Parts: sequence; C-alpha cells; structure tokens
Amino acid sequence: MDMLNHPTLFDIRDQTAVVAGGSGVLGSAMAGALASAGALVAVLGLHEEKARRVAASIREQGGQAAGFACDVRERASLEGALEQVTKAFGPPDILVNGAGGNSPRATTSDTQAFFDLDSAAIEQVMGVNFNGTLLACQVFGRAMAERKQGSIVNIVSMNAFRPLTRIPAYSAAKAAIANFTQWLAVHMAQEYSPRIRVNAIAPGFFLTEQNRFLMMEAGSGAITQRGQTILNHTPMGRFGTPEDLVGTLLWLVSPASSFVTGVIVPVDGGFSAFSGV
Repeated sequence: MDMLNHPTLFDIRDQTAVVAGGSGVLGSAMAGALASAGALVAVLGLHEEKARRVAASIREQGGQAAGFACDVRERASLEGALEQVTKAFGPPDILVNGAGGNSPRATTSDTQAFFDLDSAAIEQVMGVNFNGTLLACQVFGRAMAERKQGSIVNIVSMNAFRPLTRIPAYSAAKAAIANFTQWLAVHMAQEYSPRIRVNAIAPGFFLTEQNRFLMMEAGSGAITQRGQTILNHTPMGRFGTPEDLVGTLLWLVSPASSFVTGVIVPVDGGFSAFSGV
C-alpha cells in the first residue's frame, strides 16, 4: 500500500477559488484561509468596495486576491463576475457559496406575527440564499463541467437539519440548499465528471451581521434569552468563530476529500448531537 503524501493532501496552491459572499464575516475568513493555502481568491460581494477591502487585506498578508461586485440573485451579474475572475486568475476550480442572510421583516417576534410577515422580505431571503446558491452553481458550475473538475462548497445552517423558531423563510431556504447540494452532487458526478464534487458546511451559531440582533442586545451587548438557550444546547458552550470553519473548508476543497461528495458537515460545537437532556 502506498504511503499517503501528507504534504500534498491539502494542496490547493494556484487553484482559482471563488467566494460568493466573500465580504461578509464568515466569507472573508474563508477567503483568507483559501489564500493562505495558496489559492488565487476571487472575493465576490454585493458592494464592490467591501469586496475590494477584503481582497486588499488578504494581499497585505501575502495572499493573492481580487474583489469583484456581484449580485448572486442576477444571472447577468454572476456571468460578468465569471468573466472577470477568469481573466484575472483563470477558470474556477473552487466555488464557495457563502452569500446569504436573514431579514427582521421575515422574522417572527412578540410584535410581528407569522401571519403578517412581509412577502417581499420572504422572497428576498429565499432569493439571496437558495436562488443565489443555485444560480452561482449554474454559472460557475458550467465552467467546471467544461473542464470536468472542481469543488463546490455551499454554506447551509443548523436549520438544514431542524427548523429554528422565528425564522421560517431562512430555515426553509437553508433546508432547500441542503437538499440541492445532494442533488447537484449526484448530477455533476453522473452527467459530467466524478471529479466535480459538491458538499456543504452547516455552521452552528456564529455571531454575524445577520443574526446578531437575535442573540445579543443591541445596546448592552448582553446575551439575549434566545442566545442563552442556544448556548445551553451547545455542548461546547460557546458561539462559533469564523476561524472554526477553516479546517472543514480546506478539507472539502482539497484532495484530502477526493472521495467525498453530497455530504453536509456540521461545524456546530455539538448542537446537532445534543437532545437537550
């Protein structure tokens, strides 16, 4: 039996990695990790200036990166980004779909009943999460299909396993992405190439711009009742940090997981394993 070549097991040097939502809290950390591993990183963000700032920070730390404006809800915007990325770094080898978010107007509360949730806000949440992921997979996945190789990593949530209270649209969107991840993994392997792999990471509870208002008081920074309930059901007893996603991401996009496709990996401090008892 041949010995594994551990130095190259996680080697993604000089591969073109596209991070949709790369200007966000989690996305920027993942973009930085890919660059640190030697990938050429395209940071896609709704606001070009924010994407460029993240890319500039990566370059200051010795990585190779560029920022591009992209609205994942619009095919034309994604196709424009693909053209720019290919010109800058070459065709995509890695796609991380991290664009997403929730809306207070699509969230139930003591003052906002489920029956009164704004339909436009619900469509917005579904659009940026599920539709945006699907469209990005169509546009960048086509380029991978043409070359018969690539790795796609979608970012889902604990909501993909069990719906959480108060956030019906977000829960439904993330569950849809999880199902789509498995569907696309089979489709790409059977129809195009088994060297195109599609997987997902399901973060537990991380403090981001989208969910901070649910877990911490805006003024004092104290943990809300909901936040404390989450911590009580997380055996490791803390919220996740962006760096907690790095190891799983690098595994999924590298040769180390060459026989892994269609899986959804929880990175959640044990939340999904705990029954509450």
